[in-house]
Amino acid sequence: MIDNLEYNTEREHLIIPEYGRHLQKMINYAKSRETKEERNKLAKAIISVMGNLQPHLRDVPDFQHKLWDQLFIMSDFELDADSPFPKPSKEELVAGPEPLKYPQNHPKYRFYGNNIKTMIDVACTWEDGEMKEALVYTIANHMKKCYLNWNKDTVEDIVIFDHLFELSDGKINLKNSEEDLTDSSSLMRTKSKYGSKGGSKKSKKKYSSNRKRY
Repeated sequence: MIDNLEYNTEREHLIIPEYGRHLQKMINYAKSRETKEERNKLAKAIISVMGNLQPHLRDVPDFQHKLWDQLFIMSDFELDADSPFPKPSKEELVAGPEPLKYPQNHPKYRFYGNNIKTMIDVACTWEDGEMKEALVYTIANHMKKCYLNWNKDTVEDIVIFDHLFELSDGKINLKNSEEDLTDSSSLMRTKSKYGSKGGSKKSKKKYSSNRKRY
């Protein structure tokens, strides 16, 4: 009796284990039938059983299409039966996904990230006016925050203005601006459940303070 025991490791590999071994045997039996009429009849019966085993798929669009695709996949694409849907191909199933294209521009100031250059390029295309000015100072404040996160506890605004001038190829120049960016303590301030810790120092003029555009 012990000699007749079978272990799953010794049995046929299940292509879709969720349906179980008995359904796989039904598909193998359908493949072995000689007449196509009999194979078609068995294929429809197997699809009915598969639908009962996967009731959660009934609300999924193309429910029957998915079941027929799975039937041919579990038959290793060897079941010669008529399907109401286009049959999947083995080449399409085993084909690997196309590689994702990651940005490889290696920016000079990596602590700003790749998206900041895209934001600067967009700002350069805008017409001069209040909206563009608001966008430029928003970008500058974001650059200052990124700089503080990865470098130091404080940074002069002129450093950010120089970097912005360089990254915009000279199209955005705030070096002579009378507006100040948000102070470092406000950008780096952390909040607790009791409120904000620490106070912000008042500067001569903060662009982001009491401005409707922000």
